[in-house]
Amino acid sequence: MDRLDALKLFIRIVESGSFAAAARDIGVGQPAVSKQIASLERYLGAQLVRRTSRSMTLTATGQSVYEAGLRIIGDFTELEASVGHGQVSPSGLIRVTVPPVFGRLYIVPRLPVFFSRYPQVCVDLSATERNVNLVEEGFDLSIKSGPLADSSMISRHLASTPVVVVATPEYLEKHGRPESPQDIEHHTCVVFAPMHEPRAWRFANVEGRGLYVPSGNFRTGDAEQIRAAVLAHMGLVQAPGWLFAAEIASGAVVSVLEDFAPPSLPVHGVHPSGRRLPNKTRVFLDFVAEILAADPRPAFVPV
Repeated sequence: MDRLDALKLFIRIVESGSFAAAARDIGVGQPAVSKQIASLERYLGAQLVRRTSRSMTLTATGQSVYEAGLRIIGDFTELEASVGHGQVSPSGLIRVTVPPVFGRLYIVPRLPVFFSRYPQVCVDLSATERNVNLVEEGFDLSIKSGPLADSSMISRHLASTPVVVVATPEYLEKHGRPESPQDIEHHTCVVFAPMHEPRAWRFANVEGRGLYVPSGNFRTGDAEQIRAAVLAHMGLVQAPGWLFAAEIASGAVVSVLEDFAPPSLPVHGVHPSGRRLPNKTRVFLDFVAEILAADPRPAFVPV
């Protein structure tokens, strides 16, 4: 039995969720997969998985072997790449998730610089707002704006973005400029409503909780439509500074209620735990941090 191949197969089983799925992935019969894992268990002297007719779960030893195996396979893959090309330059495909507008504004336009530095790295960028299971869906990295949910993933704080309230000069000229959070009750707002529920606006330096639920004729869960609606003079919006940084700089929109701004929102890079971060992923994460550090307020505040 090739122990490295058996370890790779075990990792594939864990990440695909079943022996049958792993067998389909590699084009062999399920009995051959079961035999290979049984041989690995005999070699290690411990049970790695518990199987029933409907489910598969890892034992405590199996979880430890999985996490150690990720590090071993990652190190070996990097070694193969560096030796095979006679150099230690990062190489290979990195799969990344990113919020759609964030990717369009800040990542994609800078990729030519990244590729000039690391020509052997390929980037597969998936634009999505949903929470992705990185391990199950085969992603190496996720760039997230805003607070993180509790997770076993490893995160790196890349930057923070101020929270701003903006509107176009045309809207403010017609409806007046709000001087306090209470004034938004008399204004039309562009309402961010993920899952069809309006998201409350947060303010600091006010009495009480500082939460205000905006109201207006238009609501959406899409950040691109938020931008389009505000630029069409449809009302005020509270948003991360990076979403309107260029327009604030050009004067296309105006920031208001700055004395009541809540704490900045973090921007994180998130990757699976239990494995050594591959060099190709590390250099991409470093590059994103460099991008954000080079874009000062009102877009980002470097860490």
